[in-house]
Amino acid sequence: MKHLMPLSLVMLLLVALSGCISDGFTTSPSALLSFSADTVNFDTVFTDLGTPTARLKVFNRNKKAVNISSISFVDPDSPFSMNVDGQSGTSFQDVEIRGGDSIFIFIECRIPELPTNSPSLVDDRLRFVTNGVSQDVLLQAWGQNVTRLYGLTVESDLTLTAERPYVVFDSLCVAPGATLSVEPGANILFHDGARMTVRGTLLARGEPGMMINMRGDRLDDVLPDVGYDILAGQWDGLRFAPESFGNHLEYVDLRSTKIGVTVDSCGNLSRHKLMLLNSWLHNSQANALEVNYAWVDAYGCVFSEAAGAAVRLTGGRHDFLQCTFSNYYLFSYPTEPLLSLHHCMPLSLDDDPSQPLMKASFRNCILYGLPDDINEGDLTGSEVFLEWCSLKSPGENDANFIECLWDTDPLFLTIREDYVFNYHVMPDSPVIGRGNASFLFPVALIDMDGVNRLSASPDGSPTLGAYASPQ
Repeated sequence: MKHLMPLSLVMLLLVALSGCISDGFTTSPSALLSFSADTVNFDTVFTDLGTPTARLKVFNRNKKAVNISSISFVDPDSPFSMNVDGQSGTSFQDVEIRGGDSIFIFIECRIPELPTNSPSLVDDRLRFVTNGVSQDVLLQAWGQNVTRLYGLTVESDLTLTAERPYVVFDSLCVAPGATLSVEPGANILFHDGARMTVRGTLLARGEPGMMINMRGDRLDDVLPDVGYDILAGQWDGLRFAPESFGNHLEYVDLRSTKIGVTVDSCGNLSRHKLMLLNSWLHNSQANALEVNYAWVDAYGCVFSEAAGAAVRLTGGRHDFLQCTFSNYYLFSYPTEPLLSLHHCMPLSLDDDPSQPLMKASFRNCILYGLPDDINEGDLTGSEVFLEWCSLKSPGENDANFIECLWDTDPLFLTIREDYVFNYHVMPDSPVIGRGNASFLFPVALIDMDGVNRLSASPDGSPTLGAYASPQ
């Protein structure tokens, strides 16, 4: 027994020693690090404004611990910065990672004003030196100069150009008597909670291939390869006040709002309030378009992705030609039909008895999506007409529904579960060539892609909806 005790102690020491050895540091040059990405890309970064934080995970896949002797940017004047273990800086020494473990490095970028208004690539490398071996992770960002607008009220005529993007903080207001013009290809980006109110006149006129963008100012991805455009509620939206008339939104892509486009009641149906041409209003936490007792027309437009209605009209005077109404909103089931019509039938408690009933026509349009297509199934006695339209619901033609396609899937290219929202139709769509060519007039002849509706069809009959050609 007196010889067994020392032997036991020796074995325990050996076990302890082997444990210490297994937890020790390897000095082998072959003990390389692994990374969650070989490139950290910030996409577009506004100059003089910090970016969202990117995350890089660094793995030690070796059994033993490693000591990273240095982590640093190759460029000593790098626009990038990092945070390691809660500490911010541009370089770190002797960072340890246990065997089979990992650490996070958080990276940000701030680019100073650039000498050009075109997006410019800014890059650097984050270098890791372990046991004398260097490993690099590429860092990239596209720097973009912007013009910042802080609570701007346009008191006299002003033009926003396509030279560089505008970022609106708080609000952008067009005062009575003033006209705000927006050139083709301009980008107006709204910071969180910002809004736009038009009391004067807005003339936003893009062109095919040079759409005007009105959206939130987050240009990074919310998911890999999925931009923040899919998230509604990034800015408050666009409102036309009662005293505003003669507005145009042409080739405008307006998205990611809380309340979409709102046209407030003016009670004056003798003056044109808003004309929408070849524009896309989408991704709203409320209605994509809401109009109250006003004269609003739309030609070649898409209204989609809204927690409420794609279009909600109360009273007023309207002509919707070659439009697509759809709704595949991501974050809840829409609370209203695609097309929600009010004050077109005998008065309800919510209607204003002093206002005339709605007069509206919907021609060569498509209504198809998750919710019902229209709230009023029987329009008998009203001055609301749907002519040569494709509808989701089953039904029959009558004096208000004229030559319509019922219970018809237009076969959009939209794939909601893949975050693809594309309202062109497939080549075998049943709505191709089913429109009435006599409805078209010059301003409605060319679609959002710049394609002639009549020449795109084999027999000269236009395809229903906003787009002339399938994809």
